[in-house]
Amino acid sequence: MKHIINLYENINDTARNNSDCPHVILPEEIFFIISIIGVLENLMVLLAVIKNKNLQSPMYFFICSLAISDMLGSLYKILENILIMLRNMGYLKPRGNFETTADDIIDSLFILSLLGSIFSLSMIAADRYLTIFHALQYHSIVTMRRAIIVLMVTWTGCMGSAITMVIFSHHIPTVITFTSLFPLMLVFILCLYVHMFLLARSHARKILTLPRANMKGAITLTILLGVFIFCWAPFVLHVLLMTFCPNNPYCACYMSLFQVNGMLIMCNAVIDPFIYAFRSPELRDAFKKMIFCNRCQ
Repeated sequence: MKHIINLYENINDTARNNSDCPHVILPEEIFFIISIIGVLENLMVLLAVIKNKNLQSPMYFFICSLAISDMLGSLYKILENILIMLRNMGYLKPRGNFETTADDIIDSLFILSLLGSIFSLSMIAADRYLTIFHALQYHSIVTMRRAIIVLMVTWTGCMGSAITMVIFSHHIPTVITFTSLFPLMLVFILCLYVHMFLLARSHARKILTLPRANMKGAITLTILLGVFIFCWAPFVLHVLLMTFCPNNPYCACYMSLFQVNGMLIMCNAVIDPFIYAFRSPELRDAFKKMIFCNRCQ
Protein backbone atom coordinates (compact mmCIF):
# COMPACT_ATOMS: atom_id res chain seq x y z
CA MET A 1 0.00 0.00 0.00
CA LYS A 2 1.05 3.59 -0.55
CA HIS A 3 2.30 5.13 2.69
CA ILE A 4 -0.32 7.89 2.65
CA ILE A 5 -3.39 5.71 3.14
CA ASN A 6 -2.30 2.24 4.20
CA LEU A 7 -4.28 1.15 7.23
CA TYR A 8 -1.77 -1.53 8.13
CA GLU A 9 1.79 -0.47 7.50
CA ASN A 10 2.02 3.31 7.75
CA ILE A 11 3.27 3.52 11.34
CA ASN A 12 6.97 2.82 10.92
CA ASP A 13 8.87 0.60 13.31
CA THR A 14 11.27 3.31 14.48
CA ALA A 15 8.44 5.54 15.64
CA ARG A 16 6.83 2.62 17.40
CA ASN A 17 10.01 1.88 19.32
CA ASN A 18 10.28 5.52 20.43
CA SER A 19 6.80 5.53 21.92
CA ASP A 20 5.39 3.80 24.99
CA CYS A 21 1.88 3.86 23.51
CA PRO A 22 0.63 0.43 22.41
CA HIS A 23 -0.45 0.03 18.82
CA VAL A 24 -4.27 -0.21 18.82
CA ILE A 25 -5.42 -3.00 16.49
CA LEU A 26 -9.09 -3.49 15.62
CA PRO A 27 -10.50 -6.74 14.17
CA GLU A 28 -10.72 -6.64 10.38
CA GLU A 29 -14.20 -8.17 10.63
CA ILE A 30 -15.49 -4.95 12.20
CA PHE A 31 -14.08 -2.88 9.34
CA PHE A 32 -15.61 -5.26 6.80
CA ILE A 33 -19.09 -5.29 8.40
CA ILE A 34 -19.24 -1.50 8.78
CA SER A 35 -18.07 -1.08 5.18
CA ILE A 36 -20.79 -3.42 3.90
CA ILE A 37 -23.41 -1.47 5.86
CA GLY A 38 -22.04 1.81 4.48
CA VAL A 39 -22.27 0.60 0.87
CA LEU A 40 -25.84 -0.69 1.31
CA GLU A 41 -27.10 2.43 3.09
CA ASN A 42 -25.69 4.85 0.51
CA LEU A 43 -26.90 2.63 -2.32
CA MET A 44 -30.38 3.01 -0.83
CA VAL A 45 -29.99 6.81 -0.97
CA LEU A 46 -29.10 6.63 -4.67
CA LEU A 47 -31.97 4.26 -5.47
CA ALA A 48 -34.44 6.41 -3.53
CA VAL A 49 -33.56 9.48 -5.60
CA ILE A 50 -33.57 7.53 -8.88
CA LYS A 51 -36.97 5.92 -8.23
CA ASN A 52 -38.76 9.02 -6.90
CA LYS A 53 -39.27 11.91 -9.32
CA ASN A 54 -40.10 14.32 -6.47
CA LEU A 55 -36.54 13.83 -5.18
CA GLN A 56 -34.90 14.52 -8.54
CA SER A 57 -33.77 18.07 -7.84
CA PRO A 58 -30.32 19.73 -7.75
CA MET A 59 -30.21 19.59 -3.95
CA TYR A 60 -30.76 15.82 -3.86
CA PHE A 61 -28.32 15.33 -6.74
CA PHE A 62 -25.65 17.01 -4.61
CA ILE A 63 -26.65 14.73 -1.72
CA CYS A 64 -26.28 11.75 -4.08
CA SER A 65 -22.78 13.01 -4.89
CA LEU A 66 -21.92 12.88 -1.19
CA ALA A 67 -23.51 9.41 -0.94
CA ILE A 68 -21.32 8.18 -3.81
CA SER A 69 -18.26 9.56 -2.01
CA ASP A 70 -19.22 7.71 1.18
CA MET A 71 -19.89 4.53 -0.79
CA LEU A 72 -16.46 4.70 -2.43
CA GLY A 73 -14.84 5.01 1.01
CA SER A 74 -16.62 1.86 2.16
CA LEU A 75 -15.93 0.03 -1.11
CA TYR A 76 -12.23 0.84 -0.72
CA LYS A 77 -12.07 -1.09 2.55
CA ILE A 78 -14.03 -4.05 1.19
CA LEU A 79 -11.73 -4.41 -1.81
CA GLU A 80 -8.65 -3.97 0.36
CA ASN A 81 -9.81 -6.79 2.67
CA ILE A 82 -10.44 -9.05 -0.33
CA LEU A 83 -6.98 -8.27 -1.73
CA ILE A 84 -5.30 -9.05 1.61
CA MET A 85 -7.32 -12.26 1.95
CA LEU A 86 -6.26 -13.44 -1.52
CA ARG A 87 -2.64 -12.64 -0.73
CA ASN A 88 -2.76 -14.52 2.57
CA MET A 89 -4.31 -17.53 0.82
CA GLY A 90 -1.44 -17.59 -1.66
CA TYR A 91 -3.46 -16.61 -4.74
CA LEU A 92 -1.47 -13.38 -5.16
CA LYS A 93 2.28 -12.96 -5.27
CA PRO A 94 3.33 -10.49 -2.52
CA ARG A 95 4.35 -7.18 -4.08
CA GLY A 96 3.70 -8.64 -7.52
CA ASN A 97 2.62 -6.59 -10.54
CA PHE A 98 -1.07 -7.46 -10.15
CA GLU A 99 -1.14 -6.65 -6.45
CA THR A 100 0.69 -3.36 -7.00
CA THR A 101 -1.74 -2.32 -9.75
CA ALA A 102 -4.78 -3.38 -7.72
CA ASP A 103 -3.31 -1.59 -4.73
CA ASP A 104 -3.02 1.67 -6.70
CA ILE A 105 -6.62 1.38 -7.94
CA ILE A 106 -7.93 0.77 -4.42
CA ASP A 107 -5.90 3.67 -3.05
CA SER A 108 -7.35 5.89 -5.79
CA LEU A 109 -10.85 4.99 -4.56
CA PHE A 110 -9.93 6.12 -1.05
CA ILE A 111 -8.54 9.47 -2.18
CA LEU A 112 -11.49 9.90 -4.55
CA SER A 113 -13.81 9.36 -1.59
CA LEU A 114 -12.18 12.19 0.37
CA LEU A 115 -12.05 14.56 -2.60
CA GLY A 116 -15.64 13.74 -3.53
CA SER A 117 -16.81 14.40 0.02
CA ILE A 118 -14.98 17.73 0.18
CA PHE A 119 -16.41 19.04 -3.08
CA SER A 120 -19.88 17.57 -2.48
CA LEU A 121 -20.14 19.36 0.87
CA SER A 122 -18.91 22.55 -0.78
CA MET A 123 -21.58 22.24 -3.50
CA ILE A 124 -24.28 21.60 -0.90
CA ALA A 125 -23.10 24.67 1.02
CA ALA A 126 -23.25 26.85 -2.11
CA ASP A 127 -26.68 25.42 -2.92
CA ARG A 128 -28.01 26.24 0.56
CA TYR A 129 -26.57 29.74 0.33
CA LEU A 130 -28.40 30.39 -2.95
CA THR A 131 -31.59 28.86 -1.57
CA ILE A 132 -31.65 31.21 1.41
CA PHE A 133 -30.40 34.50 -0.04
CA HIS A 134 -31.46 34.19 -3.67
CA ALA A 135 -34.70 32.30 -3.17
CA LEU A 136 -36.61 34.06 -5.96
CA GLN A 137 -33.85 33.50 -8.53
CA TYR A 138 -32.79 30.08 -7.23
CA HIS A 139 -34.60 27.95 -9.83
CA SER A 140 -33.25 30.07 -12.68
CA ILE A 141 -29.69 29.96 -11.28
CA VAL A 142 -29.52 26.32 -10.15
CA THR A 143 -31.09 24.34 -12.97
CA MET A 144 -30.87 20.58 -13.39
CA ARG A 145 -28.68 21.01 -16.46
CA ARG A 146 -26.22 23.25 -14.62
CA ALA A 147 -26.18 20.97 -11.58
CA ILE A 148 -25.37 17.93 -13.75
CA ILE A 149 -22.60 19.83 -15.59
CA VAL A 150 -21.07 20.96 -12.28
CA LEU A 151 -21.19 17.40 -10.94
CA MET A 152 -19.61 15.95 -14.09
CA VAL A 153 -16.80 18.51 -14.11
CA THR A 154 -16.22 18.08 -10.37
CA TRP A 155 -16.04 14.29 -10.47
CA THR A 156 -13.82 14.32 -13.56
CA GLY A 157 -11.42 16.62 -11.74
CA CYS A 158 -11.57 14.48 -8.61
CA MET A 159 -10.77 11.30 -10.54
CA GLY A 160 -7.83 12.93 -12.27
CA SER A 161 -6.54 14.33 -8.98
CA ALA A 162 -6.91 10.97 -7.20
CA ILE A 163 -4.91 9.15 -9.86
CA THR A 164 -2.21 11.84 -9.82
CA MET A 165 -1.94 11.73 -6.02
CA VAL A 166 -1.48 7.95 -6.03
CA ILE A 167 1.21 8.12 -8.72
CA PHE A 168 3.15 10.82 -6.85
CA SER A 169 2.17 9.79 -3.32
CA HIS A 170 5.80 9.45 -2.18
CA HIS A 171 6.45 13.17 -2.77
CA ILE A 172 5.93 15.59 0.13
CA PRO A 173 4.24 18.26 -2.09
CA THR A 174 1.58 15.65 -2.91
CA VAL A 175 0.96 15.04 0.80
CA ILE A 176 0.71 18.79 1.43
CA THR A 177 -1.75 19.17 -1.45
CA PHE A 178 -3.78 16.19 -0.24
CA THR A 179 -4.06 17.46 3.33
CA SER A 180 -4.53 21.15 2.43
CA LEU A 181 -7.80 20.43 0.61
CA PHE A 182 -9.44 19.61 3.95
CA PRO A 183 -8.84 23.03 5.61
CA LEU A 184 -9.50 24.84 2.30
CA MET A 185 -12.99 23.34 2.20
CA LEU A 186 -13.56 24.42 5.80
CA VAL A 187 -12.41 27.96 4.98
CA PHE A 188 -14.74 28.11 1.96
CA ILE A 189 -17.77 26.93 3.92
CA LEU A 190 -16.84 29.12 6.89
CA CYS A 191 -16.72 32.16 4.58
CA LEU A 192 -20.19 31.26 3.30
CA TYR A 193 -21.45 30.93 6.87
CA VAL A 194 -19.96 34.29 7.90
CA HIS A 195 -21.47 35.96 4.84
CA MET A 196 -24.80 34.26 5.56
CA PHE A 197 -24.68 35.51 9.16
CA LEU A 198 -23.91 39.08 8.09
CA LEU A 199 -26.68 39.05 5.51
CA ALA A 200 -29.04 37.47 8.00
CA ARG A 201 -28.55 40.39 10.38
CA SER A 202 -29.44 42.90 7.67
CA HIS A 203 -32.25 40.85 6.13
CA ALA A 204 -33.81 39.34 9.24
CA ARG A 205 -37.39 40.01 8.20
CA LYS A 206 -36.82 38.65 4.72
CA ILE A 207 -35.33 35.42 6.09
CA LEU A 208 -38.32 34.93 8.39
CA THR A 209 -40.56 34.80 5.31
CA LEU A 210 -38.52 32.03 3.68
CA PRO A 211 -39.90 28.48 3.57
CA ARG A 212 -38.93 26.50 6.64
CA ALA A 213 -37.32 23.83 4.43
CA ASN A 214 -34.69 26.32 3.26
CA MET A 215 -33.40 26.94 6.78
CA LYS A 216 -33.72 23.25 7.62
CA GLY A 217 -31.42 22.45 4.71
CA ALA A 218 -28.77 24.79 6.12
CA ILE A 219 -29.00 23.05 9.49
CA THR A 220 -28.67 19.66 7.78
CA LEU A 221 -25.51 20.88 6.05
CA THR A 222 -24.09 21.98 9.42
CA ILE A 223 -24.70 18.50 10.86
CA LEU A 224 -23.14 16.78 7.83
CA LEU A 225 -20.14 19.07 7.99
CA GLY A 226 -19.68 18.45 11.71
CA VAL A 227 -19.77 14.67 11.24
CA PHE A 228 -17.35 14.90 8.30
CA ILE A 229 -14.82 16.92 10.31
CA PHE A 230 -15.13 14.60 13.32
CA CYS A 231 -14.60 11.47 11.19
CA TRP A 232 -11.91 12.67 8.75
CA ALA A 233 -9.82 15.20 10.72
CA PRO A 234 -7.99 12.52 12.78
CA PHE A 235 -6.86 10.78 9.58
CA VAL A 236 -5.68 14.03 7.96
CA LEU A 237 -3.73 14.85 11.13
CA HIS A 238 -2.20 11.35 11.05
CA VAL A 239 -0.96 11.88 7.48
CA LEU A 240 0.67 15.17 8.46
CA LEU A 241 2.36 13.69 11.54
CA MET A 242 3.50 10.63 9.60
CA THR A 243 5.08 12.88 6.98
CA PHE A 244 6.73 15.54 9.14
CA CYS A 245 7.48 13.90 12.50
CA PRO A 246 7.39 10.11 12.08
CA ASN A 247 10.08 9.47 14.72
CA ASN A 248 8.77 11.84 17.38
CA PRO A 249 7.43 9.81 20.36
CA TYR A 250 4.41 12.09 20.76
CA CYS A 251 3.57 11.82 17.09
CA ALA A 252 4.10 8.06 17.24
CA CYS A 253 1.74 7.86 20.20
CA TYR A 254 -1.01 9.51 18.19
CA MET A 255 -0.23 7.39 15.13
CA SER A 256 -0.74 4.25 17.22
CA LEU A 257 -4.47 5.08 17.01
CA PHE A 258 -4.52 4.96 13.22
CA GLN A 259 -6.91 2.04 12.96
CA VAL A 260 -9.32 3.89 15.25
CA ASN A 261 -9.08 6.85 12.87
CA GLY A 262 -9.74 4.49 9.97
CA MET A 263 -12.81 3.19 11.77
CA LEU A 264 -14.13 6.76 12.11
CA ILE A 265 -13.88 7.18 8.33
CA MET A 266 -15.91 4.01 7.79
CA CYS A 267 -18.49 5.22 10.33
CA ASN A 268 -18.96 8.47 8.40
CA ALA A 269 -20.44 6.52 5.49
CA VAL A 270 -22.89 4.81 7.87
CA ILE A 271 -23.93 7.98 9.73
CA ASP A 272 -24.66 10.25 6.75
CA PRO A 273 -27.69 8.29 5.40
CA PHE A 274 -29.27 8.43 8.88
CA ILE A 275 -28.83 12.22 8.81
CA TYR A 276 -30.54 12.41 5.40
CA ALA A 277 -33.43 10.28 6.63
CA PHE A 278 -33.77 12.14 9.94
CA ARG A 279 -33.70 15.61 8.34
CA SER A 280 -35.65 14.94 5.12
CA PRO A 281 -39.27 13.67 5.39
CA GLU A 282 -39.35 13.05 1.61
CA LEU A 283 -36.25 10.85 1.71
CA ARG A 284 -37.49 9.14 4.86
CA ASP A 285 -40.77 8.25 3.13
CA ALA A 286 -38.85 6.95 0.13
CA PHE A 287 -36.78 4.71 2.41
CA LYS A 288 -39.94 3.35 4.04
CA LYS A 289 -41.44 2.52 0.66
CA MET A 290 -38.28 0.74 -0.41
CA ILE A 291 -37.97 -1.29 2.81
CA PHE A 292 -41.66 -2.11 3.27
CA CYS A 293 -42.63 -2.13 -0.41
CA ASN A 294 -44.68 -5.30 -0.11
CA ARG A 295 -46.83 -3.85 2.65
CA CYS A 296 -47.34 -0.56 0.73
CA GLN A 297 -48.74 -2.29 -2.34
